[in-house]
Amino acid sequence: LNLYITQLLTLIIGIIILFFQSNSKILSALSFQGGIRVVVWGCLFAVVVLGVDLLISRWVPKEVSDDGGINQMLFGKRALWHIALISFIVAVCEEVLFRGAIQHAWGPYWTSILFAAVHVRYLQHWLMTGMVFCISYGLGWIYLHTGSLWTPIIAHFMIDMVMGCILRFSKEEDQGS
Repeated sequence: LNLYITQLLTLIIGIIILFFQSNSKILSALSFQGGIRVVVWGCLFAVVVLGVDLLISRWVPKEVSDDGGINQMLFGKRALWHIALISFIVAVCEEVLFRGAIQHAWGPYWTSILFAAVHVRYLQHWLMTGMVFCISYGLGWIYLHTGSLWTPIIAHFMIDMVMGCILRFSKEEDQGS
């Protein structure tokens, strides 16, 4: 319930900011003008992020990436459809606010600093905070490159979906052994 409330607030804040911005760029950003290019960039970015994350998790102790169990609580006992729903809602709401509204005024660098700061659960660990910043900056870059907000939404969704499934199904494997 808290997740859905915070995401609704995130979306509302994003829409309010967009409403007061004096451009109609967001309407074109929400179109699929780039066609398949939008999807390819989103998917490629997600694959790179997931690959780097898996490499880091192989060599870095678990306590370095500890988020206080929040991700496990969010995804650990969810059905696959619910992981997909959460991932989609988070991707849309956060990208509308951060890439669609805030990045327009602040640019990708300062938007990424704010994005990393909002992910409070990682602030205790420099590596995770740095990863969140880099992922956010990459999402901002692909948004600028493609001109479509759907590109970072697709990438964000894929990253959260895959990581949610890893958390969900690795827990099942741990309980089974």
